[in-house]
Amino acid sequence: MNYKIEGAIKRNKKNFIIFAILWIFIAIVFVSPFAHSSYVAGQSEKMDLEVFIQTFGESLGQPLQTFGKVFSEGATSNYFSTLLVTTIIYSVFFFIGFVRSAPKNEFTDIEHGSSDWSQGGEQYRILNKNKGIILAENNYLPVDKRGNVNVLVVGRFRFW
Repeated sequence: MNYKIEGAIKRNKKNFIIFAILWIFIAIVFVSPFAHSSYVAGQSEKMDLEVFIQTFGESLGQPLQTFGKVFSEGATSNYFSTLLVTTIIYSVFFFIGFVRSAPKNEFTDIEHGSSDWSQGGEQYRILNKNKGIILAENNYLPVDKRGNVNVLVVGRFRFW
């Protein structure tokens, strides 16, 4: 199970940064106008939809000023509650994408013929890192080794 988490993290390194930037963008451009508009529309006894729509349209045009108005006019509790709901929904969608990007098995994305089959340098008990007959990237079969140094190449060679 650990390979799934490690594989998903390896695949999504860039997505974590994009996730954070997009979350900040949503928090400023969409959540602050929504929170400010709902605060202004709800100042009377009941929620006035016409005031909400008018204020929301104006607030979307100036998101940074609206972000400042949220804190200056006292709509912070409304903003943080809206931000919490938005963050939970956004995180659920990100988590679903993260889980779906996990490798299906332990050998997903491992190139055939690479040295990824070994862990922590154990291949260098037999192979060499620097010189010899090339087997894979950074893996050479030493020619000065005692014993059998025959190489069997499995695969095909194409040219046309």
